[in-house]
Amino acid sequence: MARWRRSAAIAIASAGALALALSGCTPQQSVSIDVPAQVDAPLPEATVAELQDAVTSAMTATGSTGAIVGVWAPWSGTWVSGVGTQGPGGAEVTSDLSFRAAEVTGAMTCDILYGLAADGTVAMSDPINKWVSNLPGYDDITLRELCDGTSGLASYTATLEATVLANPDRVWNPRELLAYGIARPRLNAPGDAYGTSATNYLIAGLAAERATNETLSTLIAERVTQPLGLSSTSLPAPAPATPGPSSLPGYWSQPNAEGAWNCTDPAEFTEMSSSYGGAAAGAVTSIGDLGRYAQALATKALLPADSDRFAAPVPVGPDQPSWFTAAGGTFQAGSLIGQFGWTPGYMTAAFADPQTGMSVAVVLNNSGGNKLTSAWLAWELAAIASKAPAAQGQTLPEAGLPWTAEQMRDNIAQNAICAPPAS
Repeated sequence: MARWRRSAAIAIASAGALALALSGCTPQQSVSIDVPAQVDAPLPEATVAELQDAVTSAMTATGSTGAIVGVWAPWSGTWVSGVGTQGPGGAEVTSDLSFRAAEVTGAMTCDILYGLAADGTVAMSDPINKWVSNLPGYDDITLRELCDGTSGLASYTATLEATVLANPDRVWNPRELLAYGIARPRLNAPGDAYGTSATNYLIAGLAAERATNETLSTLIAERVTQPLGLSSTSLPAPAPATPGPSSLPGYWSQPNAEGAWNCTDPAEFTEMSSSYGGAAAGAVTSIGDLGRYAQALATKALLPADSDRFAAPVPVGPDQPSWFTAAGGTFQAGSLIGQFGWTPGYMTAAFADPQTGMSVAVVLNNSGGNKLTSAWLAWELAAIASKAPAAQGQTLPEAGLPWTAEQMRDNIAQNAICAPPAS
């Protein structure tokens, strides 16, 4: 099968080169992504019907009024669509709306750290206190363990959710967030086990800034979005703002004292400060950018071919399937590599298969409920898309996934916080 190499748009690359020339930095060349050529056709109607049913079912379970989804099966076709409405009784969702990338931001932060290691600026074996000051006693944690999620550091978000719920516009200093993270008991000894923690990405971002004397926002632009041509993706300034000029509204349902979730009138979190998510979850993006980024991430397009970023995956947890592992600021699910997570207002996931090129990206506009929901939905969509019939002249890939669409739908249903509206 012919290989597909897509380059960043000329206008974007030119603008990036000019900005970097003015700042005295050396721009990274535009990057191509080595995946099979995408058939220029929509996915078959039957496949789209299954995909749309999966999305609407997940929307109901999470209390989301809307979603945006992109599915790219190179041998069969593409489906990119908005689903539902922008709020209770609101306008229809369109696929061009911006939203928050959630923990996909953390993968970008680790893109930068691994890129700096490839340049010889840092070593992934460096202790974190070589690059981040005022962390005495933390020389047993390495930069690699931050991205692998094995540092043992707890997440600052566990302490601050109630504060952010009450005041989403607050601008946070990264050092203040760091203090909340390291004040919590360690999850485990460094290297012993995986643990989800925004504190890992926060420290990784601070280390990258110290090593380069540049802001993380600038580094993401220089080393991720400009080389890949992701024109709708950035780490915004910390001042409270919506994800973009035209944004998918985001909501955050909460349970009441009796444990019943507010599914009809959830609080809106479209506008807030990116500083809370920061290096872990502060970026904004679009569905097209997210799908392209997933392919770049899975194929290590931003790194040298011999990068060991995904070489030593670790189990996500004893209660999770053996095919679900973590490495290098990503998750690996069967043959898929990507990231998922939540930030107030949004649940987001993006995964791609580096061999077949299949890519799935999705956002739900309610962050209430189980934080694995966006991953389960992405994997359900991937299971459906993996069986999409081959277009004329194409061949359906033989590799399968170690789960079924029905299993992922059951996971979502069993963790639903909202019930279907009464008919």
